[in-house]
Amino acid sequence: MQTSTIRQETTSAPSVVDDPRWARIVARDKTADDLLWYSVATTGVYCRPSCPSRTANPTNVQLHDSLASARATGFRPCKRCNPEGLSTDRENAAIVARACRLIEESEEEPSLSELADAVSRSPSYFHRVFKATTGLTPKDYAIAHRAKRVRRCLNSSNSVTGAIYDAGFNSSGRFYETSTDMLGMTPTQYMQGGANEEIRFAVGETSLGAILVASSQKGVAAILLGDDPGDLVRDLQDRFPKAKLIGADRDYEARVARVVGFVEMPKLGLDLPLDVRGTAFQQRVWQALREIPVGRTVSYAEIARRIGAPKAVRAVAGACARNNLAVAIPCHRVVKNDGAISGYAWGVERKRTLLDREARPGG
Repeated sequence: MQTSTIRQETTSAPSVVDDPRWARIVARDKTADDLLWYSVATTGVYCRPSCPSRTANPTNVQLHDSLASARATGFRPCKRCNPEGLSTDRENAAIVARACRLIEESEEEPSLSELADAVSRSPSYFHRVFKATTGLTPKDYAIAHRAKRVRRCLNSSNSVTGAIYDAGFNSSGRFYETSTDMLGMTPTQYMQGGANEEIRFAVGETSLGAILVASSQKGVAAILLGDDPGDLVRDLQDRFPKAKLIGADRDYEARVARVVGFVEMPKLGLDLPLDVRGTAFQQRVWQALREIPVGRTVSYAEIARRIGAPKAVRAVAGACARNNLAVAIPCHRVVKNDGAISGYAWGVERKRTLLDREARPGG
């Protein structure tokens, strides 16, 4: 009689550590919040990926692609990361969005304390969250919004006086104290489309080709890169069509030399006053760009998230394209989600060269 031996094969379940989602939990990746949850058998809780608790032993962890799946374990929600509620980033974005609406709807600029009280946060915490989310302080956001309203009122009004009160100023004195800073020119010049505004400029040479630097009364209003100096001057005319362009003297060429030095050695920094003109949204994007450290890159999606507008990726790309101040507002440090180098107003090769230069030690 022949005896047959039955072999029972066992297949071990794949380890959690082999799942790419586990790496996001170990990294406490905030961008994975609301996309992924995990439960821990030994503690009987379920958490969001960014939970600040000590990393659990992966042998006790189960991963979940939905909140319903995490609840189905019968465990309780973690009290530290509150997986049932909004993630910290989303909660902060909602707080900032509410504060922005309050600023935009107020006749008078709300104080920091008033804004913080309205969103039930301390002034210091609210100020920190607002700046981290939008790239601007609450006061800077209010100034940018007021400037936008002033421009709109000047465009639709028959007189500067009418525009002053339509924009919410209670006195002409307060308006004129800030109008030139907001507009980069006098209100009358703005109503005339910038006619006769004086823009001084000079052209220099860098390792990237020609460079044109132009300044208004307020500060540097344009830094343009290209191959042909004549093309750069025509580009400047297109950007400031009604301004009076003045070829600058030797003193101004010293300013160009400082910008050239910054292009060649970006870690030197550029300590020059800037005349940054744009909408409130563009100002937020450009401020976020200026906070990207030398040698680092971020994605368009990350910039959108940082300014509290995660769905505005295309608008962020548009703001980068409308940047007048090459290198001073470093739109070259923004790349695609996969790290690929995308378009650049002054040429992709220049963008690649700038990034390579900034990545070098001592660059």
